[in-house]
Amino acid sequence: MTATEPPGTAVAEPEPRRRLHPLSPLLHGAKSIAVIVAALSWQTLSQVGLERFAIVVAVIAVGVVLFSIVGWLTTGYQVVGRELRISDGVVWRRNRAIPLERLQAVELRRPLLAQLTGLAELRLEVIGGGKTEAPLAYLTVREAGALRERLLRLAGRTGGMEAQPTGHPDAEAPTVPALERPLLRVRNRDLVVSQLLTPQAFFLPVGVAFVVLQFVLEGSWTFIGIASTVTAMAGVLLQPVRRVLQDWDFRLARDPEGRLAVRYGLLETRSQVVPLNRVQAVGATWPLLWRGQGWLHLRLDIAGYAGEPGNGDAKRSDRLLPVGDFATARALVWEVLPGVDLATLATSPPPPRARWLNPFSLRSIGVGLTPEVFVSRWGLLTREMHIVPYARLQSVRVVQGPLQRLTGLATVYADTARGRAGQAKDRDLAEAYALAAELAVRARHARGPRTP
Repeated sequence: MTATEPPGTAVAEPEPRRRLHPLSPLLHGAKSIAVIVAALSWQTLSQVGLERFAIVVAVIAVGVVLFSIVGWLTTGYQVVGRELRISDGVVWRRNRAIPLERLQAVELRRPLLAQLTGLAELRLEVIGGGKTEAPLAYLTVREAGALRERLLRLAGRTGGMEAQPTGHPDAEAPTVPALERPLLRVRNRDLVVSQLLTPQAFFLPVGVAFVVLQFVLEGSWTFIGIASTVTAMAGVLLQPVRRVLQDWDFRLARDPEGRLAVRYGLLETRSQVVPLNRVQAVGATWPLLWRGQGWLHLRLDIAGYAGEPGNGDAKRSDRLLPVGDFATARALVWEVLPGVDLATLATSPPPPRARWLNPFSLRSIGVGLTPEVFVSRWGLLTREMHIVPYARLQSVRVVQGPLQRLTGLATVYADTARGRAGQAKDRDLAEAYALAAELAVRARHARGPRTP
């Protein structure tokens, strides 16, 4: 104890650097090997033969596992105050300090191999992140759940509150989970039917008929031809099948602290906790082939939510309702944005001269202002609607293209921390400037007076 410390003050020992689970190298190696094998084409197998192909795969597997072990030895994490510090890297060492006040959402994922071994990975999404900032793979399910709750708790503290001492193992002991309030459980049957009503699945029989016709006309079929055809068909069905696997057994609930708890997935289960104050906008989509069933899907735009590289759907936003009817969507929007009724969001169309720029879709374009949100809609075949709370607006812009200048029109863009969220397309120029000014005023009032 130093002279500056009051008597009886206990000094918490610095938290030791923690490693990931010892099975992490094997799981990482298995993923890398699967990617490498998938990259080798059927043509490569036919050229080198099965025996040599197996030897090459075995040598690559040993090298990948050894490299993963070295990476595991150099990877660690620790919580220091209100920062999560992560060190990793083999060739290039990296040391990152992530301020927890930037934390937007925390996702607990369990891929198939992780489910078989009782492990999980944590993914942290932060403000301004172009990708997942801190994937911690892998931890035990108990450790991952306790660490997620701890990080969310620290992220919600104010600067004047003292953090929990972290020098003892009990600091990460999970508390008894409180009861959640269920909001929604999507029927798997509806999920499968909704993905059958997609262009990929709808036109697949045409492709199958074309392949069969080619086989009948040529009269011969090789192994390479069969394998290539099956691979091409699998590629066509990849997106709808992936959506079914991702959204399987989709459940939504509210935890005792008012956050959204989202769980879904079959081969890879995911569990997300999203504070509602991180939601930047709510998007609704009515696909053309779903309208006969009266279905739509909802998504949340969350600041910093990056998703996986190469997966455009995951990059954009988080799920709120994979598929459901209008009544269900209306109830969920009210839960996420209290006071906002999806059934009463009226919009006004652009002026009639905007038909020169939108000859077919003019009637589907519109904007509206309610006391709580800015609403914009567009789309002809697939109808879209974006609902943006005024408090989430970061900037408002008025943009005029060359054709818009000729017709006296302009577009107003309302930007959030997620980027461009809402737009008032092809409005009269005077109306566009008035709308931009009104949005700026409402955003300032919604955020409230600044405290010194």
